[in-house]
Amino acid sequence: MEFIISLLRGALGIAFLIGVCYFFSADRKAVNWRMVGTGLLLQIVLALAILKVPLVNGLFDYIASFFRGVLDFTEAGAAFMFGGIVTDMDTFGYIFAFQVLPTIIFFSALSAILYYLGILQYIIYGVAWVMKKTMRLSGPESLAAAANVFIGQTEAPLVVKPYLENFSKSEILCLMTGGMATIAGGVFAAYVGFLGAGDPEQELYFAKHLLTASIISAPAAIIAAKILYPEQEEKDIEEQMQMTGDVGSNVLDAISTGTTDGLKLAINVGAMLLVFTALIYMLNVIFMGGTDFVNLIAAKLNLAEAGSWNEYIRSSTENRFEGLTFTYLLGQLFAPIAWLLGTPSQDITLIGQLLGQKTVINEFVAYAELNTMIKSGVEFQPKSIIIATYALCGFSNFASIGIQIGGIGAIAPGQRKTLSEFGIKALIGGTVACFLTAAIAGILY
Repeated sequence: MEFIISLLRGALGIAFLIGVCYFFSADRKAVNWRMVGTGLLLQIVLALAILKVPLVNGLFDYIASFFRGVLDFTEAGAAFMFGGIVTDMDTFGYIFAFQVLPTIIFFSALSAILYYLGILQYIIYGVAWVMKKTMRLSGPESLAAAANVFIGQTEAPLVVKPYLENFSKSEILCLMTGGMATIAGGVFAAYVGFLGAGDPEQELYFAKHLLTASIISAPAAIIAAKILYPEQEEKDIEEQMQMTGDVGSNVLDAISTGTTDGLKLAINVGAMLLVFTALIYMLNVIFMGGTDFVNLIAAKLNLAEAGSWNEYIRSSTENRFEGLTFTYLLGQLFAPIAWLLGTPSQDITLIGQLLGQKTVINEFVAYAELNTMIKSGVEFQPKSIIIATYALCGFSNFASIGIQIGGIGAIAPGQRKTLSEFGIKALIGGTVACFLTAAIAGILY
């Protein structure tokens, strides 16, 4: 009975998310519902295969153990660099500064090596071939969608650089949405260490789920993009799949380039987390102070008791929120969506808060907040953590609009106008894709 309820709730969530895309569609009559159904089926089949089929599950356990190993390799390098500081594993500062950020740098260099050796291309080609055959995408479009699973939203377009200027509007939106709905390999490994918090078993657990989330979000992104802007041009789907991209002149050059790129990303991530965490704290203080001031004035006028709003929120949420804060308002705004994704009722406000932070700010801040909540003793239902893990696994936030316009526009100047036009649509599509993946994970959990 519980599974039936979970299935119905998940189906309602999926229908709602598809409906959102349909509402914002540029041409509702042109939507290819067969492709939408195939994409959803591909998502479910992939999720079932990865999570439930012993052979495939074992393979992904092995891949997850590789990412778990990356953390050990990174820690060895960090220990050499920082000495005894790294041995203090009891604080969040240790996990972030001396494990998460170095992991981004190391994995960026490792990815560059794998790309130079041609290993990453074979993996991308395999995923692209599946999507080309099942969802009837053009060759370059399939390659770009597959590349987004493994590399960043500005690096993935490089594998189809010669085709970009000739991409149709539908293909451009599909490229942008795919970048929003998935994460890069460097931050993937960082999230594993972030959520696992030094526990090898937890790191393996989250590695497999994050990997699953990133893979099954690729067809979800295609579904969202093709509903939002259906293909209106005749495309040759048998077009040859040829990848490009600067991989360096030799292995050492690839390592150097990957390390430099990883360092830039790590500094950017660290700076963003510092600034946005401070801004959230500032907004919470402002909202709380404003609420207390209004309550005080109301009490003076004998309209209400002083402090009643904040006290009510604290008691009604069992002290999970301090009062009428910015994070509480985000939670209230996204709580209905959290419920539609299958989140247990007692956790919908907190998970809603995370969904809001991910969309308004970025996923790193949201994962950081999830880590903080768990460490502070918040007793989430296990299903809630799974749904949050999947829903947050993507770059769909407002900052990514600027990143994509700048990054993709630099290598395809003729598409800059289209990129600017589709910024909000890509954000909607990427967010829907992440939430679709979370809804399916909620059903299968």
